[in-house]
Amino acid sequence: MQPDAGTLETVLKAAQGGDVAAFNTLVVVYQRQVFNVCYRTLSSSEDAADATQDALLSAFRGLKTFQGSAAGLRGWLLRIAVNACYDHLRRRQRRPTDSLDTPGVGDPEHEMTAAERLADPGQTPEQHSLRTETAEAIQAAIDRLSPDQRLTVILCDVQGLSYDEAAEAMSVELGTVKSRLSRARAQLRDLLLEKGELPSRSQRLQEKNP
Repeated sequence: MQPDAGTLETVLKAAQGGDVAAFNTLVVVYQRQVFNVCYRTLSSSEDAADATQDALLSAFRGLKTFQGSAAGLRGWLLRIAVNACYDHLRRRQRRPTDSLDTPGVGDPEHEMTAAERLADPGQTPEQHSLRTETAEAIQAAIDRLSPDQRLTVILCDVQGLSYDEAAEAMSVELGTVKSRLSRARAQLRDLLLEKGELPSRSQRLQEKNP
């Protein structure tokens, strides 16, 4: 369970003072979100684990320089995660390989994420199967976006960051986030329509007013 705002602020101050146990508490709170961003961006659990470790290590080293409150910590951590992902993507371009570790039914981390995100105690097995299939179709389409568009969709439509938070995380202007997201959503609609009927759970990816 995530600590309340007051507790989180206390934990943050302790971690900034060098308290390793307090930093580990922050890791427990945010590690999953950092990993999910890395995994959905890199499409490899191994690369995502490496990027997550790199990001958290960078956060530990730089936490004393963080001048915001606990409310802004998530955006700061995800900005570090985004940079770690870009580093991995650049290394991947220098050494292109066909990864055998791609998202899918065989990946426990991917299955757990989909199940948690779409969980509904009242749904039938058929409804659960449909939602899982839809989630996999959306993720496959996201994987086909350019890295910048993919990150924007992941931060805004998957992680639920505001435009301002996403802009901070990616170190870009607000208008850049909006334009990338508009193009990415349009491309996602086209990619999903290639498969047939647009899945109902992808409604959030459709164009909406800023």
